[in-house]
Amino acid sequence: MGNRRQFIGSALGGAIAALLPNVGIANSVSSTYLDTIRPKRLKKGDTIGLIAPGYAIAPSVLEEAKKTLKSMGFKPFHTDRIIGNYGYLSNTDEERAKDLNEMFANPDIDGILCARGGYGCTRIMQMIDYETIKKNGKTFIGFSDITALLNGIYQETGLVTFHGPVGSTLNDPYSIRQLEKVVMYPRAPLAIQNVELLNPELRTNPEFERYTITEGIARGKLVGGSLTLINALIGTPHEIDFTDAIVCIEDVEEAPYRMDRMLTQLIEGKTFKKAAGILIGVCAGCNASTNPKSFSLKEVILDRIRPLGIPAVYGMSFGHVENNFTFPIGITGKMDAAKMNLQLLEKAVI
Repeated sequence: MGNRRQFIGSALGGAIAALLPNVGIANSVSSTYLDTIRPKRLKKGDTIGLIAPGYAIAPSVLEEAKKTLKSMGFKPFHTDRIIGNYGYLSNTDEERAKDLNEMFANPDIDGILCARGGYGCTRIMQMIDYETIKKNGKTFIGFSDITALLNGIYQETGLVTFHGPVGSTLNDPYSIRQLEKVVMYPRAPLAIQNVELLNPELRTNPEFERYTITEGIARGKLVGGSLTLINALIGTPHEIDFTDAIVCIEDVEEAPYRMDRMLTQLIEGKTFKKAAGILIGVCAGCNASTNPKSFSLKEVILDRIRPLGIPAVYGMSFGHVENNFTFPIGITGKMDAAKMNLQLLEKAVI
């Protein structure tokens, strides 16, 4: 997780739940039995609440994120909690949970953008006021460590959440366009387009190679995010049910053997082999190893995923990379592994 902290930080340069008012303790109700809640689409002039539910964000990076939001036509807002430091976290568990809960409860906030990832979201899962979120559904955006919140909130409330840029990585034209297509100008079906790799170094970098693992067409609800966080949820009330889902996976600076370990854990779990499809993003820095006899990242992925016989691809434009498309957790999508494309079959916002 230290490397994940390093990436996000450099993209631009005793009391628990009882102390929180009206907090609904996670009840592990499967989202299968909940009605899907689509938040209102964002529009220019809306107020976007910035929170740091994991690591702290540097003041200069926070100001840059606010500048980007303003350039998109939004009004950024944050409390003083976002600029604190509590060890490696932005604030105490209680204060970080309060910030999230209050942003959902505040009628003046139209959408919520996580300022960065890092680590800390799993510590506050049981302190979130899911009932308030369910009653005040809003566009909630982030990735990396935010994976835990994206999937947990969807499971508990049925609210569609958005795996997309965080505040510290938002200043990229492709990422902004893709985010706007999903949360501001919705249509169905909506094709999610991979970025064109113009940089010769990326075209020859094996971590950015795009390839089909297993051909086939799959349809299902989108779930997932950071592989590390997907695995961290296993055995908790927010373990993801992959049955009939299109599972999206990415990670950063994990050696091939660690990717092997995490993928193997998923495969040996209860539902991963029941997935409809698998979309793997760019796993930046995951092909490196100090062991000269190491398998490559591609060898690990093919060895672990191909025997499942599930339509699967590698190299989609999402993850800890500059160009990061947005996909909604809980919306039905359709993938064609041979053509390496993804369509959203439903509007993610209303």
